[in-house]
Amino acid sequence: MTETGTTRPGATERGTLDKAAAENFPVAPFFLPKDWRTDLMAVYGFARLVDDIGDGDLAPGGADARLLGVSPEEAEDRLVLLDAFEADLHRVFSGEPRHPLLRRLRPTVRRRSLTPEPFLGLIAANRQDQLVTRYETYDDLLAYCELSANPVGRLVLAVTGTSTPERIRLSDAICTALQIVEHLQDVAEDLGRDRIYLPAADMKRFHVQEADLAVKTAGASVRALVAYEAQRARELLNEGAPLVGSVHGRLKLLLAGFVAGGRAALRAISAAEHDVLPGPPKPGKLQLLREVGVTLRGEG
Repeated sequence: MTETGTTRPGATERGTLDKAAAENFPVAPFFLPKDWRTDLMAVYGFARLVDDIGDGDLAPGGADARLLGVSPEEAEDRLVLLDAFEADLHRVFSGEPRHPLLRRLRPTVRRRSLTPEPFLGLIAANRQDQLVTRYETYDDLLAYCELSANPVGRLVLAVTGTSTPERIRLSDAICTALQIVEHLQDVAEDLGRDRIYLPAADMKRFHVQEADLAVKTAGASVRALVAYEAQRARELLNEGAPLVGSVHGRLKLLLAGFVAGGRAALRAISAAEHDVLPGPPKPGKLQLLREVGVTLRGEG
């Protein structure tokens, strides 16, 4: 990888970066300046790969483990892989990283003067996923989102040179909301990984047992719980939405896409009558475009 980041991605990188198309919101859309797209995709590649390590979703064959210097005997140990990934992250800032996605990240870090903290937060979130599979309270979940989601928004602001304390606060609200929305979409998938991100206190309040999440169709109590958490996410999106109006030009459109992606996903959940157990309710492109328009007009 050259310092300009123009080297064509290899198969290991490509498989990770291709997942950008499945996100609720555009990661690095075509209308952005080329240098922004390059840097945002480098950040996305890091975030996607660390999530794949934490979820056990790495490409078969063990290429990522080998690139990180992890032996075949330990290649299935996610904590070992995360430790190796963190060590390779430090090489981004002071050396030559081993993994191609981290080599791709290095010119972005230098060009944008990025610090290790948000990247370390994402690693810490995935390490926590190996150790914590239930969250007792909503505040506990918010603390997890502080690691798992908020660093991404902070990195977007840093890459685009628009960070201020107030924008970071608004971005945090948006990113936490988007994380909660993703958890709501993926209740069944997460349960398959023995993880539940619905706060236990809320489950108790709505008389929901873990067994109620393991069926094909949600009952009334589960739907009521999902509706409750969806409203919390909606309020967070509304709290953070003024971030869109605080910037201009193509960045405004990008941030509107983030907010609109969350709102469109919430509408899809509502349209499914809050039954998320058959699979993640996904918005259509037309609904997303409508939400972008509403967000840009400040009507949401």
